[in-house]
Amino acid sequence: MTIVSDILKSKSSNAIHRIAPGDSVLDALKLMAEKGIGALLVMEGQDIVGIVTERDYARKIALLGRTSAATLVRDVMTRDVLYVRPSQSSEECMAIMTGNRLRHLPVVDDAGQLQGLISIGDLVKDIISAQKFIIDQLQHYISGGR
Repeated sequence: MTIVSDILKSKSSNAIHRIAPGDSVLDALKLMAEKGIGALLVMEGQDIVGIVTERDYARKIALLGRTSAATLVRDVMTRDVLYVRPSQSSEECMAIMTGNRLRHLPVVDDAGQLQGLISIGDLVKDIISAQKFIIDQLQHYISGGR
């Protein structure tokens, strides 16, 4: 069973991309496009005050006829951000994500410090890797260790 801290260590980049609540949604979109990501943590100093995603843009800007240049991140961000601890399992994270229809979870340690951000893609990659390992071990066992 993999834990979140192991998933963070295995990521090629553990950069935490963030934006301020007073920035425009256009700035958020540009940053997401530049970094090739689908979500940004909205932060004031070291405090997570929200998360803004491509889904927020689609549902709260485009579909409502707003403009991304004239709308602030604070007006479309999700304020109640669920998070996980580094010691939680990938299975727990998957349950949280699927149960709440989320694609991203911040990782916060016991002291309240942000450690990283995991995505559904990170979890799927981890699960596939674990399954491949089990399959390889079973094939090795079945073939008699040859």
